[in-house]
Amino acid sequence: MIRSFLPVAALSLAFALSACGGAADKAEAPLPDGAWQLVADQSNIGFVSVKAGNVGEAHSFTKLSGSVQPDGTVGVAIDLASVDTGIDVRNQRMRDMLFEVASFPDAKLTAKIDPAAVKALKPGERKMMNVPVTLDLHGTTNSIEAPLTVTRLAGDSVLVETAKPLILDASAVGLEAGLGKLQEIAKLPAISPAVPVTASLVFRPSA
Repeated sequence: MIRSFLPVAALSLAFALSACGGAADKAEAPLPDGAWQLVADQSNIGFVSVKAGNVGEAHSFTKLSGSVQPDGTVGVAIDLASVDTGIDVRNQRMRDMLFEVASFPDAKLTAKIDPAAVKALKPGERKMMNVPVTLDLHGTTNSIEAPLTVTRLAGDSVLVETAKPLILDASAVGLEAGLGKLQEIAKLPAISPAVPVTASLVFRPSA
């Protein structure tokens, strides 16, 4: 009975080890070539507004789309009408007075990364990159040097995050007049034109 059990147990153990090794090999495999798509429901772009000198409030956008092309060209679009401040009337004021979505419905981010550096990452590994990013917003185009952290997640997904908040000047991106309107209608003594922005974006290979 014992002798007949041992070969079966050994075979089962060998099969289990082989399966584990196959899973590990797959997890360690290089990232695939080709285009990547933004996983919108796992991604976030947020910003902070500071009013009356020291009152900070966090906001975000709920509709994002984007891709990374095989040559490393990154494009992300932000639906400005999807701004979420947690207060409906404030959402509407930002849509109409600040972003003027009827004329400027979205903001676009474009950049170029080194696809070979990202492809070489193993699961759990992360890499710091300083990437020039072009922001098209409200009829303006600005270049921003963005410190990014790129992390390979389990499987083939990649997480791209701002290593620290990017500080946008509202006057440089065409939003100074809109801030003035918000300040007036809300009867605030001031709204800071310096706006910290953060991003957490997940990409996975296109189907």
